[in-house]
Amino acid sequence: MEPLGTGDPIRLGPYRVVGVLGEGGMGKVYLGQDPAGRPAAVKVLLPELAHDQHLAQRFLREAHTARAVSSSGVARVLDARGEGDRPWIATEFLSGPTLDHAVRQYGAFDADGVRALAASLAATLRDVHAAGLVHRDLKPANIVLTADGPRVIDFGIARPEHGLTLTTTGQVPVTPGYGAPEQVLGQRVGPAADVFSLGAVLAYAATGRPAFEGTHVAAVQYEVVHGEPRLASVPAELGYLIAPCLAKEPARRPAPAEIAAAFAPPPGADRAWRTGPLAEDITRRAAEAARQTARTEPGSGPGAGPSRRRVLRTALAAGGVVAAAGGATGAWWLLREEPGAGPLKVGLARGATPLPASAATSGKAPKPLWGPLKVAAQPVNGVVMTPLSLRDVVVFAAKEGGLAARLTYSGKEKWRLPDAAAAAGVLALPELGFVAADRYGALLAYESSTAKLEWSVPDAEVGRFLTVDKDTVYVVTQGGRLRAVDLVQQRIRWTVPLPAPAVRGAGPKAATLQGLLVLSGADGSLLTFTTSTGLAVWEVEGQSRSAIAPVMFKDTVLLGGRTLSARRIVGGEEVWRAEASEAVGQGAGGWGPPLLRNDTVIGMNGTSLTKLTTTGSPTPLGKAARGPLPHTPLVVEGGAVWAVEADGRGVCAYSLENGTRLWTWAPGAKGPWALSGAGNRVYLVNAGTLTAMPTTA
Repeated sequence: MEPLGTGDPIRLGPYRVVGVLGEGGMGKVYLGQDPAGRPAAVKVLLPELAHDQHLAQRFLREAHTARAVSSSGVARVLDARGEGDRPWIATEFLSGPTLDHAVRQYGAFDADGVRALAASLAATLRDVHAAGLVHRDLKPANIVLTADGPRVIDFGIARPEHGLTLTTTGQVPVTPGYGAPEQVLGQRVGPAADVFSLGAVLAYAATGRPAFEGTHVAAVQYEVVHGEPRLASVPAELGYLIAPCLAKEPARRPAPAEIAAAFAPPPGADRAWRTGPLAEDITRRAAEAARQTARTEPGSGPGAGPSRRRVLRTALAAGGVVAAAGGATGAWWLLREEPGAGPLKVGLARGATPLPASAATSGKAPKPLWGPLKVAAQPVNGVVMTPLSLRDVVVFAAKEGGLAARLTYSGKEKWRLPDAAAAAGVLALPELGFVAADRYGALLAYESSTAKLEWSVPDAEVGRFLTVDKDTVYVVTQGGRLRAVDLVQQRIRWTVPLPAPAVRGAGPKAATLQGLLVLSGADGSLLTFTTSTGLAVWEVEGQSRSAIAPVMFKDTVLLGGRTLSARRIVGGEEVWRAEASEAVGQGAGGWGPPLLRNDTVIGMNGTSLTKLTTTGSPTPLGKAARGPLPHTPLVVEGGAVWAVEADGRGVCAYSLENGTRLWTWAPGAKGPWALSGAGNRVYLVNAGTLTAMPTTA
């Protein structure tokens, strides 16, 4: 870090500027502190570029897009403003060494450590891509190891897939050895480029050496495009998992969700890389950062420390604050604090606006990210198709008929399937696609981002989709039978009859686990079948008044209705039950569809939101204001439980921690709702509209 010089600002919005962290071709990065004394990294567009209105707008638009990434694995964008000739972006300040520093200082990670690192980073990339962004510069220097896990930093060249790169003309935003072949060649870049970078990062973490090396930059880039990664030193148990990430063709690389699953570490391995000297390093840095931000205003009382300028010079001399810059911006974290260094506490600037609070604490409903858009189909027989989020699109029943998809981050239309039978619903496939049906009942498998037809089963006779497992789709046929369709061989596997009452009206709902399919019929009965042959194995009558989606975990199935019951998947033996607090009515009262979050069960019990352990011990959370809530499935996103209001005029959120009613969003239209959540967004369909809501106000 460098001290402030002539022309440097002393304040940017609510942030007191205390030093220069770095400078790139597009901007200058400062260390700042907010009114509460918390550090932040503040990037300012260079004055000679800020006068370009188009570039300044792009600068701020990129920050706005990046803020949609609500993930614990990224350094958050805190604020962004255009103030005269100084547009600026403030980001979170992190305590910890970079992965690059940790490997050079302490050596390569062991296998469990690499697995934990891979699973965490893959989950973060999934969140980044769900926001419609591609990071484009994932490398060891852009990963900070903190006490809470690895954090991805530096979105200086990140961009929406449909947007422009925020670099000056002629620059190639690629780090040699970590940028994907398509980046090196200047081709269009998508999420698969981040997967390639992740593979190179993991190879480095596992061996301490880059996967691609050369005597100069051009030689390294040639190896990336034409050579093979050097994985001979990677442990065998990891090499076969890392290699697919480094495939030359983007389409051959796995998706982040697949990587996270493949690298799933054994219990306790998430702390494997935080032991020994590395753990001590992280702990020391975090403690120093806490002390730095906990101090009082210089000169405010007896024993006050040295002046602000002296503190900065002392820190500079000791290498106190370091910026790891990439592209036009940097990543920032505290390395060291000199004993006796003075405080850096500041007051609120005149006219400064406090940062927005979380929706979980503000009591104010968040504003929609986009919508309501009058693009969705009206309910049919009181039923609304639940929107389905797939990577960067959300799929829904379209107003004009068929299916349509909108971009998750902007609401812009991506594609339409006018001949699809929306009444059949859609299901996400394990391989990042989805299945739909046409009016003749053909089962159609599509790629999600373009709606390209991949394959079909013309004789499937799909009436309604039920559920899917790793290799089979389960449907109710147009004739009311239960059918299994093989995803691998793309043919019908088996078909069995269903009782007529189970398929009337809106039809049944189902879930599958451990080789069994549990079906909740429209008449409230439970029917269980083997997934291999369709053999009926056990059943329960009168569980509910209508079909309520079951939830399966481990060896247990959870069932709402007249009671909230837990039964053994094999045999159907009841393990425990929680009685309903309200009389069961048609579509209201009793227990609604249960929701499983980690080891906690959440359900609507008449007018009350209730949290239970998986052993059935209940804890009342919240209570609806106006009668029993409808049996619309609950959604958990952003630390809150989202539910439809009792009067059907809006949605409300309850604290997942204590059940406090946080807020209500009521656009005014009454009627059935459908909710789904993914990537820290909640998608709402109601009265022919589609809305995307963030999880923070």
